[in-house]
Amino acid sequence: MARFLFSRFVQCLIVLLVMSFVIYGLIGLMPGDPIDLMITADPNLTAIDASHLRELYRLDRPIIQRYGHWLLSVINGDLGYSRLHALPVLEVMGPAILNTIILLGLSFALALLIALPLGIIAAMRAHTSLDYGINMLAFAGISIPQFWLALLLIVVFAVVLGWLPAGGTAAAAGMSGFWENGRYLVLPVISLTIASLGTHTRYIRASMMEALRQDYIRTARAKGSSEGQVVIGHALRNAMIPVVTVIALDFGYLFSGALITETIFSYPGMGKLIFDSIMGNDFNLALIALLFATALTLCGNFLADVAYAALDRRISLVESSK
Repeated sequence: MARFLFSRFVQCLIVLLVMSFVIYGLIGLMPGDPIDLMITADPNLTAIDASHLRELYRLDRPIIQRYGHWLLSVINGDLGYSRLHALPVLEVMGPAILNTIILLGLSFALALLIALPLGIIAAMRAHTSLDYGINMLAFAGISIPQFWLALLLIVVFAVVLGWLPAGGTAAAAGMSGFWENGRYLVLPVISLTIASLGTHTRYIRASMMEALRQDYIRTARAKGSSEGQVVIGHALRNAMIPVVTVIALDFGYLFSGALITETIFSYPGMGKLIFDSIMGNDFNLALIALLFATALTLCGNFLADVAYAALDRRISLVESSK
């Protein structure tokens, strides 16, 4: 077990190192830099001042040297400052991470709670009108563009009916209380739930149909096990193994992939933070936020390996000695 953990830790460090170089290089190749923006914002800034600033922030050096200096600073615990917020990067990311955990944690849990029974029912009633109806709803959820769905929800529930706010957060509006916070989360949560519900339903249905065809299911029924024991105790446990892989891949998406939804609803989460930092040439903030999403994806893959061993006792994380 210790060998497995150490091996995965080393692999994660290598992936993060490679991704940091790739992301740093891509951001560094973007047209313009923070000094160009400062020149645009301050007409009194001369070319000599700009040259001194580039020398101070090492922007006049080759990208390899700049990356090496940045990596050394990160190893020493200095993640730098956000140019847009004039604060340390961690102080800017903290509230955004919390907001994203609340928003996408709710939508992710709600999507699984709905997709799990729908997928099981569709698999047990395969090729019936009920199965076709669930498949049609799943395909509709997959096919609807996420930005269009978010705009439709705003038009219907915020503009026409006026039941819910169009975007933002209760804190930004100077409000407090559980109900006020919940009202601002309803539309984004619905949008993200519908966007992921169809995919999870289809995966659960396919995995359950495959599991229900196995010999051990017929054996369990022949032994007199109830249908609930067969479906939940035998089929679902094995059917969840490929579904766990999909959930693990969505783990990083929880913190970076909701860019469209958070931008449309003006929700201050990680997706909108990454978008604003890239558009504003806030190099430090964009780089650390993207690497954080990468680390969460790697963490999700590791948790998936642990879940495999928990779901299937034949899978072991300990290498057998020969």
